[in-house]
Formats: sequence, C-alpha cells, structure tokens
Amino acid sequence: MLPRSYLYVPGDAQEKLDKALGRGADALIVDLEDAVPPSGKDAARAAVAAWLAQQPAAGEQPVELWVRVNPGALGHTDVRAVVGPALTGVMVAKTESQAELTALDAVLTEAEAAAGIAAGSTGVVPLLESAAAVLRAEEIAAGPRVVRLQVGEADLAADTGITPGEDERELASIRTRTVLVSAAARINPPVAPVSTNFRDLAKLRHSTEALARQGYIGRACIHPAQIAVANEVFTPDAAAVTAARELVAIFDAAMAAGRGVAVGADGRMIDEAVVRKARRVLALAR
Repeated sequence: MLPRSYLYVPGDAQEKLDKALGRGADALIVDLEDAVPPSGKDAARAAVAAWLAQQPAAGEQPVELWVRVNPGALGHTDVRAVVGPALTGVMVAKTESQAELTALDAVLTEAEAAAGIAAGSTGVVPLLESAAAVLRAEEIAAGPRVVRLQVGEADLAADTGITPGEDERELASIRTRTVLVSAAARINPPVAPVSTNFRDLAKLRHSTEALARQGYIGRACIHPAQIAVANEVFTPDAAAVTAARELVAIFDAAMAAGRGVAVGADGRMIDEAVVRKARRVLALAR
C-alpha cells in the first residue's frame, strides 16, 4: 500500500519518537537533518538507531519508517547508524546530483551487509531543495534505489526567491515537473510538500486536494493535527475501489487470454495506462 501521510518526527525528541507510531500516520520520517542542531547530531543518531532496533522488521508493521539523513559525508554516517531490518528507507536532504546517490548506494550496500539484511532493501527518496536539484530531477529520479521524489519547497523558495501567494500558483510548474519526471522514470508519484500552517486545516485540505488532482500521492506533515486530513484526502471511496478492482480484473483476464486491451462494461477501452491508475487507487485503499 502507498502511504497517505508522512509525519516528520525530530530525531532528538525521545518523547515524540515514543508516541509517533500511535499518531495515525501511514509513515514516519525521523529527522536527523534540520530538526537536529550540529552539536546534537551524534546523540540523535544514537537515539534513533536504538529506537529503530526496538521496532518490527519493515513489512511486519503497518507504518513505514524513514529517516531523513544529512547530505554528504554526514549523511553517510547517519546511514551506517540507522540501516537495519525496521528501516523502510532514507530521505536524502538537499540532493543535487545522481553522483551523490551513487556514492550513497555503496554506503547503503555496506550497511545492509553489516546489518544482515538483503542488499538493495533500503529505499531512497531524494529531497529536491534547490534550483539545481529541480533542473536535474530527471537524472536524480534515475539514481540507484530511488522510489519517489519529494520537493522541499521552503528551501527551494529561499534558493530561488520564489514567494508563494495564497493559492501557491508560483510553485505550480515545479510541482507539475516533479510529477512528470516521476511518471517518466516509472517510480512512485511524489509526496506532497509540507504545509507549515498546521492550524488552518481547511486550507490544508484545499491545497491537499489540489495536489492530489495534480498527481501527488500522500502528504508530508509537520504536526499530528495534519494527519487526518491527508489520510482522508488520499483514501479512495468505496465506489472508486470497486470500479478499480473491476478494471484490473477485466484487464488481467484479457492479458491471460492473449489480448493487449480489453473493453469495459460501459464500452470504453481498458489499456495499460488506464489500469495503472486503477492500481494506484487500490494501493491507497484501506
């Protein structure tokens, strides 16, 4: 199943880590980057590693566990500490090139061997947080282990001078580009960016619905109050799930019979593109 909500949790806040799994998010992003000051990196890294060691293996619990690691060599140190059976993957802050991901892949492979888990089992989500990263999004999306992209819009705005207005239309072209790059690379759709205003839940719902229409799946949350909105927006209703199941069943039957396309009960053609969308609906069903 695809996560509908990703809750950021500071890596140096033990009390928040202890409560995070019960907040209702489909995924957690334990943060070792911005949330942790330089002087606290070592302690936070050790605390997160100890917390992860207490969790069931990935796939044996309903919540995905991600860690946002620092860029560069510091991030490699993070990876060596946190890779293990419970970790779904790492979100790599301030990614700007495929070369960085290639270097990280080697570190991940070594860490997986040391942890006794299968090589390649740890996913990677690059965070695009600069103009350079957005312009290189295609090569970054093709990097090793990349499963989806996420845009860090606050850092991107600071880098570019973009000042989003009430409807955030200034970011529309970047958001669309990220969706297109993800689809072209055949990776999962991108995760919708955070909203720093966690008190205005009506506005959050409006923007989340717009991002869902734009092709995003799931939303990053900085506060537990935002989780329910993200979960509701990205949960398909019963009618949509039933229709998706019917489409997939008809298409699969056609494939088994040696036909490349199928025709639905309403006379419309069902091809791979239509079924791909239906499978996404089923991946969000709960």
